[in-house]
Amino acid sequence: MSSTIAIDRASGERRGRDQHREHPVLHLIVELVTLRCRRRLVWIAQLHDTTGVSIDDPEREYLFYAKHEQLAATNARVSELEDRLAKTEDPFSEFARLFRLDSNEFDLLLACVAVELEPAIGALYAQLNGHPERRYVTQACAARLFGHGHRQLWNPSGSLAIWGFIHALNVGPGHAVPLIVDPQVVARIRGQLGLDLELVGCTEIIPVQRPLEGWPLADLHERTRRSVNAELPLRLVLVGPQGCGRRSLAASLAQRFGASAIAIDTDDITDEHWPETYVRVVRFAAMAGLIPVWHGQRCGRRWPRSVPPGPLQFVICEDARSVSDLPGVVDQVVVMPTPALDERLGLWHRLVPSSVAWGEGAVEHLAARHRLSVGDIAQIGQRLPVGADEAALMAREQTRGRLGDLGRLMDCPFDWSDLILASGLRNSLEDFTFEAAERVRFWETPGAKRLFPRGTGLVGLLAGPPGTGKTMAAQVIAAELELDLFRINLATVISKYIGETAKNLDRIFARAARMNAVLLFDEADALFSKRTEVKDSHDRHANTDTNYLLQLVEEYQGIALLASNKKNNIDPAFVRRIRYIFDFRKPDAAQRRTIWRRVLRELVGADILREVEPAVAVLCEAVEISGAQIKNAVLAAVFISRRRRRTLGIEDLMDGIDRELGKEGRGLHDRERERLRRNA
Repeated sequence: MSSTIAIDRASGERRGRDQHREHPVLHLIVELVTLRCRRRLVWIAQLHDTTGVSIDDPEREYLFYAKHEQLAATNARVSELEDRLAKTEDPFSEFARLFRLDSNEFDLLLACVAVELEPAIGALYAQLNGHPERRYVTQACAARLFGHGHRQLWNPSGSLAIWGFIHALNVGPGHAVPLIVDPQVVARIRGQLGLDLELVGCTEIIPVQRPLEGWPLADLHERTRRSVNAELPLRLVLVGPQGCGRRSLAASLAQRFGASAIAIDTDDITDEHWPETYVRVVRFAAMAGLIPVWHGQRCGRRWPRSVPPGPLQFVICEDARSVSDLPGVVDQVVVMPTPALDERLGLWHRLVPSSVAWGEGAVEHLAARHRLSVGDIAQIGQRLPVGADEAALMAREQTRGRLGDLGRLMDCPFDWSDLILASGLRNSLEDFTFEAAERVRFWETPGAKRLFPRGTGLVGLLAGPPGTGKTMAAQVIAAELELDLFRINLATVISKYIGETAKNLDRIFARAARMNAVLLFDEADALFSKRTEVKDSHDRHANTDTNYLLQLVEEYQGIALLASNKKNNIDPAFVRRIRYIFDFRKPDAAQRRTIWRRVLRELVGADILREVEPAVAVLCEAVEISGAQIKNAVLAAVFISRRRRRTLGIEDLMDGIDRELGKEGRGLHDRERERLRRNA
């Protein structure tokens, strides 16, 4: 049995052309088998007439045919029909060549197909089998009918059995086993092949879409062609996120071979039915001129080895490591390329027709800001956005759920005016934001690609004491970029089990690569801590996690912010690779005064602010606290004043400050209180 099944490039076209008329070979098969049956019946009849005893010797039978004058015309017609069958390009012979059937298998299949084409042949089989109800082919009947004597034609482990072309029925001991052809074989020969009923619900033909220019179709076609011509089974593993065009790439490549692609959802196939379904898929694909495209979460199961694989199969997945090996098949991993900016721009115009009315600048802004896949843009088009702003919101909604429980979406209500920072720090944050907005077009230039083949992402470290504005800065940056901000949940990332932290990090970065978002790793020193001296296996695996994280950060193409209160605890290797490091410090007196005034104006209004303004001037000088502590102190004072049923005053503010300072084990001194009262 051959190791591969060839791609039947012309079968689909031919079936479409001939579906309304039967091929002449069908009548030829019926006539040939009928003549062979009648000739053998003549032999059996004379055998009983001359001896009265059934001594059915194959050699004597062949001599009888040759010498019997009344069978001369039959012998000549049988030879003519067999010669035509051997030389004609017909569906039956083509089928036999496609599955590399030998002469024994050819004759056995011919006998089984004939009775399906013409049921009247069943009566002849019944006479040959010596029982009126045995209107079917048996091993002995087919062997004698086609001149194989006592040779065993039926092999339970042969091609006809393992492909399921012929089924041996169980009729109990002492009876000849009926051999029945599978209906799909007859349908294929008749040019009426339809989807195998066992595959309904888990398969579909993939429509051919216009391929993207960045897809390596020409290169893949050439490499695949060489493998097919060399009869080396090939499996293309297309790796990428959902919606990136993996199915469309498979369909486009299949089209170049004159075939269609059939998608098989492995999630719809139980473990019990997996081996049989796999055989049916490969068999149907070969018969129909299709190329299988396997997808779903169950591609990691053991692939059946009972039948030879086709010359080409596809597996689409998000991680090539999740696909189990198939012995005898060469796997080629193809990572789906991210559409370039101009490609995304073209996709917006093609898949979202209403975008033509938004203006070129608005559409280019969408294409640059949101690195969406072709599937994402197509889904936005189906939602019929009425403007660029609505489309941008849809783009963010499209990818929000992909992090799952690994990150939490944060509100971003702040803008640059809310950040009270030193001018140098403010400028650095604005530089970071500008680069984040403008980097897409830059990184697609040839020079940038050559000099920075990996580091196209943008990572910044926000370092400083608690409450100094690190999180707010991340919120401002995300809002300015019109992107979502996700805080990474450390509790779901760091694991005490060896290797689990690396897996969780891999999941985060893999999913984030499919999103339009800014990642915020809060308390980053817990993740990016210094590597330690190896004293035991735990230290060794911890260092492995750190090294792996370093690699992930270096290869990440998105925007990430690391917030830490302990910069010195972060591994220096990370710091060297981070281009932006922002040092946040506690606000000075002038900055504190600005923060006090803004928070009070927001929460209690300008009138009350004017009343407590003198005290605020003293507060900002006398009490060194962070911006977050000021916000919390004012919030506490608001509710304290409400509980006391009075307008907020200096006493309420001092109690609010005390509550905040108490968290650090300190409080306002009596002298400071008295001074604040005097200035109230």
